[in-house]
Amino acid sequence: MNPNLNKLQPYPFQRLRDLFAGITPNPDYKPINLSIGEPKHVTPALIKDALVNNLVGLANYPTTAGIPALREAISAWLARRYGIPAPDAEKQIVPVNGSREALFAFAQAVIDSSRPLPVVISPNPFYQIYEGAAFLAGAEPYFLNTLPENDFAMDFDSVPETVLQRSQLVYLCSPGNPSGKIMSLDQWKRVFELSDRYGFVIAADECYSEIYFDEANPPLGALQAAQRLGRDYTRLVVFSSLSKRSNVPGMRSGFVAGDAAILEKFLLYRTYHGCAMSPAVQHASIAAWQDETHVIENRRLYTQKFEAVTPLLQAELEVNIPDGAFYLWGRTPMPDTEFAVRLYRDFNVTVLPGSYLAREAHGVNPGRDFVRLALVASLEECLEAAERIKKLS
Repeated sequence: MNPNLNKLQPYPFQRLRDLFAGITPNPDYKPINLSIGEPKHVTPALIKDALVNNLVGLANYPTTAGIPALREAISAWLARRYGIPAPDAEKQIVPVNGSREALFAFAQAVIDSSRPLPVVISPNPFYQIYEGAAFLAGAEPYFLNTLPENDFAMDFDSVPETVLQRSQLVYLCSPGNPSGKIMSLDQWKRVFELSDRYGFVIAADECYSEIYFDEANPPLGALQAAQRLGRDYTRLVVFSSLSKRSNVPGMRSGFVAGDAAILEKFLLYRTYHGCAMSPAVQHASIAAWQDETHVIENRRLYTQKFEAVTPLLQAELEVNIPDGAFYLWGRTPMPDTEFAVRLYRDFNVTVLPGSYLAREAHGVNPGRDFVRLALVASLEECLEAAERIKKLS
């Protein structure tokens, strides 16, 4: 077996199941689960109709690069959304089966394990795929703690020169998971400067880019930042997904876009990896990327929940409405695992301990004594969960 498998830690939700083992939640309360970032809003009919109407495509093998119409729809969406020139649909875009598998596979294609001690830089807390991808690519993760005292930013100036010299890949997430923080243009400029100096590739995870709370100010994207700074997309690849934007996590549809030279090699890797998107899913994805009405309604529902729930919890968890994404990241009045256990046992509400999303780095686990609440349930359930959390405190 690949010895790097031994470096993988249990996934946060497995750790949560272990934490709750043997505990019977209070039967007086209906269960409410805010632990998993799985969208619960209704999948738009136009996407379901497109999927059903194209089932004839199941009789054909799909190509890894996807049909031109899908790549063109994605290119047109990127141009509309970010106000940038439409990327080359043939060379700068690759459809993928959700951002999760692409973020993992990308490290396998990018990391040169023949070079001594390759490093992958990641935020901390972080989406656990970043760490697993680094280990199985033969690299060493280097974590940058994102803490309230530095406004949840990654402090690249704190990274030792010796680490930067070995860095081959940097994962960034904006809006961030779990903080919801959006990277500024100045922060992007700093990362681009370091990429130019040290040659690392930037993997910009933008799966939450369409969940935000001010229609007049959508989050800045990585390709958009590059354009504003007068750059091309050298060593820059962005990852996006329909899962959160369009409430289709089960469809497994997204894309990567950016540096054409890197994507040419990534497409070669994927051809051998065998992960082409179903033809029916491709047509449903075209329908999704071409429509914004359902996305605006999706944001309205999240905005409604955040505006209603956040004030109820501010005294208990020190939370604020984030820049984007659908998480509340709150400091707990007791150890985060104890908070999660008591809330589950006494009030049948499930949340995720923040320490499970992070690693001990530089003398601290930056998720400790925080919890992540995914406001994916209905408004009524989210309000009920908030009232139960107030009782716990």
